[in-house]
Amino acid sequence: MQDNQQVLATALEGLRSRLQAKAGEETPILSIPTPPTLQYLGDCFQLSPLEQGILLLCVAIELDPAITHLCARLQGDSTKIYPTFSLAFNVFDEPSWEAMSSEHPLRYWRLLEVLTNGSVPLMLSPLKIDDRILNFITGSNQLDHRLASLLFPLSKRRNNTQLPNLAPSQQQITQEICQILQHSQLGASLPIIQLLGSDALAKQQIAREVVATFGRSLYGLMGELIPAANSEFAEFMRLWEREEHLLALALYIDTQEVTSGSTSGVVLRRFLSQNRGLLFLDSRVTSLPPNRDAIAITVEKPTPKEQRHAWESLLTAEGGESPLILSSQFNLNFGEIEEIATVQGKETPPTEKLWNTCLQRTQPRLDNLAQRLTVKATWDHLVLPEEEVGLLQQIVHQVRLRGQVYDQWGFRDRLNRGLGTAALFAGESGTGKTMAAEVIANELNLHLYRIDLSSVVNKYIGETEKNLRRLFDAAEEGGAILFFDEADSLFGKRSEVKDSHDRYANLEINYLLQRIEAYRGLAILATNLKDAVDQAFLRRLRFIIDFPFPSAEYRQQLWCKVFPPQLPLGTLDYAHLGRLNLTGGAIYNIAINAAFMAAEQGKALEMEHILSAVRAEYKKLGRPIYEAELQWDGVVADDLGAYAFPD
Repeated sequence: MQDNQQVLATALEGLRSRLQAKAGEETPILSIPTPPTLQYLGDCFQLSPLEQGILLLCVAIELDPAITHLCARLQGDSTKIYPTFSLAFNVFDEPSWEAMSSEHPLRYWRLLEVLTNGSVPLMLSPLKIDDRILNFITGSNQLDHRLASLLFPLSKRRNNTQLPNLAPSQQQITQEICQILQHSQLGASLPIIQLLGSDALAKQQIAREVVATFGRSLYGLMGELIPAANSEFAEFMRLWEREEHLLALALYIDTQEVTSGSTSGVVLRRFLSQNRGLLFLDSRVTSLPPNRDAIAITVEKPTPKEQRHAWESLLTAEGGESPLILSSQFNLNFGEIEEIATVQGKETPPTEKLWNTCLQRTQPRLDNLAQRLTVKATWDHLVLPEEEVGLLQQIVHQVRLRGQVYDQWGFRDRLNRGLGTAALFAGESGTGKTMAAEVIANELNLHLYRIDLSSVVNKYIGETEKNLRRLFDAAEEGGAILFFDEADSLFGKRSEVKDSHDRYANLEINYLLQRIEAYRGLAILATNLKDAVDQAFLRRLRFIIDFPFPSAEYRQQLWCKVFPPQLPLGTLDYAHLGRLNLTGGAIYNIAINAAFMAAEQGKALEMEHILSAVRAEYKKLGRPIYEAELQWDGVVADDLGAYAFPD
């Protein structure tokens, strides 16, 4: 820095002497050395000696007030205290018209600006050096302020940690990318490194380590922020390419919010097609321009085995089975594992606390695609035949023990897909399908998300698949159970292709087939119409559980369990209630309505309240009413919710 300042001062003194000599003053003409920063600019942007001299003249105007009157004297006008191409051609040897061209370095790289209003010839227009270039020549090398609002530095993360920044499987990807770039032809466009996968932090860390290998720094850019207007785009493009040279930068573009075919998608493709530098693309579906080579590499979270070893290295011996349990359920990177494991200091937290912390960390952001259900139901609330209850318990066991079976017993090494658990709950409305899903979520201590099909399904081609991708990717971290209610509307049978609508509907089903099979968590499909579900889904389901219409015995059990212990009860005939032909859902609705009737009258809940609520439920469902069913011990419920007592 000190040497550059001294050389620059000597160069400005030499330039002043030359201007004085041209103005007729008798003064010795001093040599004009080239400052190191100006020499660097000349090498980067292939500046001729004349172009370097023009830049130095523009620097002198900014730093040496004595230069202004010399410019005016040489141009024969006291108001022309600024440099021009005409003045430069007079001062420096070997003038060239090419220096004025917009396609040559001075103007192409925006090293200087021509201040013209259109009426003044280009030769006589004022020249002003760009502020960023002025600062660079004087020794200050900071990112151009015009880019600072769009770009952000991606500095190295996680210093002084016990775990490495990347797992061995991810470090191997770093080495592969470095080898690809090292074999790229010098001077040619570098291939775009397209990083796929869900681990955004690992992708950024891989990009950091790659650019560090080549002596560069990494900056990030959200793809949707690239200016779209032609003039703004051209300026952004040129300024970024200039910064690539001045600061030795590489660019990491996040395209998660960029949609192919949208304005931002078109602008991004345009940027990628014109940029020749080192680019990393955090991408899933962004299409690339045909004139650029690209290397697509999938970056996954550390393998379950790597995650288990990470937990083992951070937890003390008291951790017990925690590493296996946590690594089999949650899909975390090393940074997340270390933050969770060390939050309690040196003491190893109990497995339950670690589990809850992981659950909170991986709570998926499903936007408007799913509704998180508050689970309260337990096994005691569930009234089902023993066989169906046994199947539900098997689901719990398979989720809980998959670490042992897949990893310790080696099944993961033999299977690429089908490592998750998918189940179909079939039965008419009100038979307990949703409650069973709640029971499983409660038992496993996992979040339960009910999928809102109206938000997932979109009439526009490709949007449904995009929503489903967001849905599964968000839940893939491990802390969620996906519950597809009314699944037949989404997992229906593929039809014969008669038009484009049939074709794209089948594509949606095919995509679902792939994602259900690849999903590593628990997915539950509930339907009232089992026969409407495509057979290909049934093959991929590990469990199919039929929820039968409850028999009189089970209906009586449902009535016994439906009322909270705090509710004041009168004399209830559970055997009589069990004979009413109702599902569990209908029984729940009747119990609520009857409780409100009792509360309104300030009484304990009696049979007449329940029978009146039954009559209302029958009417709501459009079912025929048999008066004999609604009579009990001389009590007859009327249509209005009053109670008639025959004489």
